Amino acid sequence: MAKRILVPLDEAVPAESMVEAVGALARSTGATVRLLHVAPRPDSLTDDYGHVLVYADQESARLEAEALDYLRAAAIGLEDVALEYGVRYGDAVDEILEEARAWNADLVAMATRGRSCIGRALIGSVAENVFRKAPMAVTLYRAERPQPA
Repeated sequence: MAKRILVPLDEAVPAESMVEAVGALARSTGATVRLLHVAPRPDSLTDDYGHVLVYADQESARLEAEALDYLRAAAIGLEDVALEYGVRYGDAVDEILEEARAWNADLVAMATRGRSCIGRALIGSVAENVFRKAPMAVTLYRAERPQPA
């Protein structure tokens, strides 16, 4: 029975239905859910003349604020679940696995686009790599594709 569920979220994959399913699981088991966003490692931004426009720590603070806003919006409907939020920087697979280990997660629940075998082979999949490398249970949810209007 999962008591600590890590849910990595990325705006590129619609995850609303997955968050609802994870919420139902957390409610039934009394689990804590940690929503995680992995952002690219921030760099200082410079102009064409090499003058620093934004320092890396300022960019880091901006990225973290945006990520937390996104995670809080994704958590709508989970008000009755014990929630935590996390933001990491770097390679998505490495950071998800490190967060799962550091937080002592029992389960990692991820959304996936559900690409074909050829698509995964050519592009790779963060969810598939986490699934292969994680020492704990991993549940993959196929992201719902928007229906044409």
